[in-house]
Amino acid sequence: MDLKFFKKSKSTLLFLIVFCAVGIPVFYHLVKVDDRLPIYNPADINPKLVDISVRTKSRNHTIGDFKLINQNGETITNADYKDKIYIADFFFTRCQTICIAMAYNMSELQEHYKKDDDIMFLSHSVTPVMDSVPQLKKYAESKGVIDGKWNVTTGDKKHIYNLARKHYFAVLDEGDGGDNDWVHTENFVLIDKEGRIRGSYDGTKKENMQKIIDDITLLKEEYKK
Repeated sequence: MDLKFFKKSKSTLLFLIVFCAVGIPVFYHLVKVDDRLPIYNPADINPKLVDISVRTKSRNHTIGDFKLINQNGETITNADYKDKIYIADFFFTRCQTICIAMAYNMSELQEHYKKDDDIMFLSHSVTPVMDSVPQLKKYAESKGVIDGKWNVTTGDKKHIYNLARKHYFAVLDEGDGGDNDWVHTENFVLIDKEGRIRGSYDGTKKENMQKIIDDITLLKEEYKK
């Protein structure tokens, strides 16, 4: 065999080996689908859902400080959700429409994550004057709420409505949280361990519960890296 041809073939083979070793991982990195959930800021969300005071904010949005009372009369704050992934929603105990499906679906999620200490749930009453602690306790027992896992809460109406409109972006209508103000929303909102919004879902639709489970799986993978 011609020595020059042999040397040329050897050089070509070496080049191909190096190219494959370096080029293929780079190519994969460029084309692979991003498997991280998006981080939502006010500017990323339907403006109709976002209070005008924060509508243009494009970074670093987190759920603000909150102070609520749960079904056991305990004060619930951000500290209770520190380093937790949680699903938040807005409901009222006397609701006979969307809240029935929402409560059922939330209880199914609770059952799925019953033994997972990383996952919690937080429900806010939109009729806090009527939803006293005894009323919440009765409701919680009827829905199979697990204490320490799922907090069903009441509190100051303006505070709750402010959370819905300026923090969770769960409501289409505007208002001031006054006596005549009314919030009614089917949204479930997925919050990560840093208090950031990572997803929003129609909580009345059973098929969306699998989507939430899939998204939580992705989110949990982020914390393993």
